Amino acid sequence: MTTQRDPMSMERANLLNMAKLSIKGLIESALSFGRTLDSDYPPLQQFFVVMEHCLKHGLKVKKSFLGFNKSLWGPLELVEKLCPEAAEISASVRDLPGLKTPLGRARAWLRLALMQKRLADYLRLLITRKDLLSDFYENSALMLEEEGAVIVGLLVGLNVIDANLCVKGEDLDSQVGVIDFSMYLKNDIDDYRSDERNSQIASILDQKNYVEELNRQLNSTVHGLQGRVESLEKSNSKLIEELAIAKNNIIKLQEENQQLRGENSLILQKTQEHFEVTQGDASVERDAYKQSRQGLDEMYNEAQRQLKDECQLRQDVENELVCQMSMKQEMDLAMKLLEKDIHEKQDTLIGLRHQLDEVKVINVEMYQKMQSSDDEMKKKNDVITRLEEKTNQITATMKQLEQRLQEAERHRTSAEEGTRRFKLDFANKADSLQRQIEHREKQLQQLETDLKIEREWRQTLQNDLDRERDTVAQLSTEALQINGLKKEFHRLHDENIQLKMICEDQEQALEELGSKLSDYCVVLLQGGQVWLKDKEASHCKLCEKEFSISRRKHHCRNCGEIFCNSCSDNELPLPASPKPVRVCDTCHALLLQRCSSNPT
Repeated sequence: MTTQRDPMSMERANLLNMAKLSIKGLIESALSFGRTLDSDYPPLQQFFVVMEHCLKHGLKVKKSFLGFNKSLWGPLELVEKLCPEAAEISASVRDLPGLKTPLGRARAWLRLALMQKRLADYLRLLITRKDLLSDFYENSALMLEEEGAVIVGLLVGLNVIDANLCVKGEDLDSQVGVIDFSMYLKNDIDDYRSDERNSQIASILDQKNYVEELNRQLNSTVHGLQGRVESLEKSNSKLIEELAIAKNNIIKLQEENQQLRGENSLILQKTQEHFEVTQGDASVERDAYKQSRQGLDEMYNEAQRQLKDECQLRQDVENELVCQMSMKQEMDLAMKLLEKDIHEKQDTLIGLRHQLDEVKVINVEMYQKMQSSDDEMKKKNDVITRLEEKTNQITATMKQLEQRLQEAERHRTSAEEGTRRFKLDFANKADSLQRQIEHREKQLQQLETDLKIEREWRQTLQNDLDRERDTVAQLSTEALQINGLKKEFHRLHDENIQLKMICEDQEQALEELGSKLSDYCVVLLQGGQVWLKDKEASHCKLCEKEFSISRRKHHCRNCGEIFCNSCSDNELPLPASPKPVRVCDTCHALLLQRCSSNPT
């Protein structure tokens, strides 16, 4: 009992073998051709016909009001959703004015994808989504089975071919997709041609070695790029550490700011206490110093000067607070610059696949930005040292003020009118100081709100850092996927070599069969007549019509000449063969005449 194979599996196997032959023939002929291929190149036309048959295999029939329809444009249009880069091809296909049928759009799409050298990538994305393809194909279709993946792997080799196809002026709707098998069947006579054929084979082998050498160089460049990716990841981790150091410096500056605010409040308390002491001393010395009005006037003038000096010192303290606020703003700007640096690093990691040549320039820019941030940190340290020097100067001036107040207590004299005026002046000044204190409290409240905003900003920075870590993890997983794809490429390469060896063995077997058939045909000829070779006849011997794919060549078994089918559609038994064989019209008439003249 012989088991019958599934006809769909046989069709898939036949289409796979045909695709292998067409892709192999196209690559070898293109390498020997030596220039850019155009639309009139026969192997390229046959490749598109074979791909059309492969994509049509197992298509579901859709009913419409015009009848039944099988369209390739439906599954190919899905590539636009799976890969945004294919949107440009789909849009250009839709905009072509001469295309009216979905089949024409699908043929134009295949040509544009081949020119873009992304045909293998687009079809690989399409066969991975079998849930979407099941809407267009049957369960046992080529695109849903392993043969489709093998064909997509073979299409990667077409990236070495440059195609320049004019899609706009070509009539793609009415083309007839018929496979010409004569291009892939070898003749025993053509296998032993002149030295020109051998030189072409040698050049093809040289080009094959050159392509393998290029593949090795590409593998070395891939390893180099992986090393660059690792160095960029290390530099990214260094930047994260420097960001943490900058945050610690910001926290230290905030603590120093709080210390300066506490010292400012202590200075205000001391001035208030000193003011209260001076009021008590003035009330005690009012009775003791009544006679020295002139000295009191001088002391009053000195006290006014001292108050002006104190107001000036307070303004200096306020200016220092403003400087601290400006320092805080500068620190915020530094944080923003660091964030920009981090975002630029992320952009470089994402664009590393397409812009590997710009990595060095980006590293130089990052190094310059780090130097600028270091310079800014140095400037901020200098500002902090200046503030410390100013605080030391303020303490020295406070000591001098205390000494001057002690001298003023010694030189005060008593005068009733002067003391009253002095009291009134001090009351007005106390009110002004109270207003200033209220203003300072408002400023403190505003600073507290600024601190809350800064804390929220820190939280957002922490979230951005977490996102960056996630992106680094994703990039590491993509690198692992690239290694898996390399292993699969090497496996497919080994399978391709094995299949080539099998194909060569089959070709040798066909050559041996062809030689045996030629010997058998020579035996069938009558003695003394020559068997004309196929390459020596381009027209029919009788009707003189040119041979083509539809008008095939046939040998007359009597005279050995070559005729078309209509001129040799006769069969008669010959002395060399008792069974009826093909003869031409002239030989048929002669043989009949001989038989009529010699009835024995």
